[in-house]
Amino acid sequence: MLWLKKSGLKVRLGGTMGVMLDTVGKWIASYLQKEVPGYEPFTPSDPGHLHSIVQPGDVLLVEGNNRISGIIKYLTQSTWSHAALYVGPVDGATEADGEQHVLIEANIGEGVTSAPLSKYFTYHTRLCRPVGLSYEDRYTVCRYAINRIGFGYDTKNILDLMRYLIPLPVPQRFRRRLIAFGSGDPTKIICSALIAQAFDAVRYPILPRVTLAGSRQARREILHIRDSSLYMPRDFDISPYFEIVKPTIVTGFDYTALHWADKQKPLQEVAGQFGVFPEAPPLVPETADEEAPLPTA
Repeated sequence: MLWLKKSGLKVRLGGTMGVMLDTVGKWIASYLQKEVPGYEPFTPSDPGHLHSIVQPGDVLLVEGNNRISGIIKYLTQSTWSHAALYVGPVDGATEADGEQHVLIEANIGEGVTSAPLSKYFTYHTRLCRPVGLSYEDRYTVCRYAINRIGFGYDTKNILDLMRYLIPLPVPQRFRRRLIAFGSGDPTKIICSALIAQAFDAVRYPILPRVTLAGSRQARREILHIRDSSLYMPRDFDISPYFEIVKPTIVTGFDYTALHWADKQKPLQEVAGQFGVFPEAPPLVPETADEEAPLPTA
């Protein structure tokens, strides 16, 4: 704390400065969280299909449309600006209409919160599933995230917020470090760090550093867990240990049953009436005419 002695009075500056920084930090966080008008997802998720196949431990990647989303997508050179962990119904967390919260996410200015799956029904999303994760470890990952609900973002750490207001050209090798720049706990719950920490709790790899050990005849791959603050939403997309699950395909996709604007009936019905390919004689190689003279050069 700073104290100033003036006219026999001690003025406590530390508390006042803290309130000022907290106020400014909340304003910056609110500004960054505002949605950009005119957003239309190219391929929004199908709510019914998504709800039917999502499982605890799945990572939901989101193409956000607020101000900070655009900056994160620029820095990561990716479509995805946000990630949430599906954990199943969270006890005591519901919407006004009774819908249960099933997602755990960390947002700038809000910290770790829960949310319903319908929050992202109108967004372009991708589902990433850890391969081979046991039931016990899946439970541990989900419980780790649930236990951190309420962890807040320290809005006094303005340096963590102000860097998102200045989207200057950044060399590619520095982009990951720029997102992780910071001095303490606030940064560790941004940019998929919470989810990375949850999987780290059971030593499930995302994008570990790999080093080779042993002789040339018997080499071993040694995995090293990266600092959780260095992870981005796209890392779950490109990770060799996460499967991309597309709800439309998993639930059964038949392109012939689609209704196109320029066709009155599905392709299957059209093909049944007219046939896709007309009847034609089989193609056979022609026999060579032995009496015909050979062409001369």
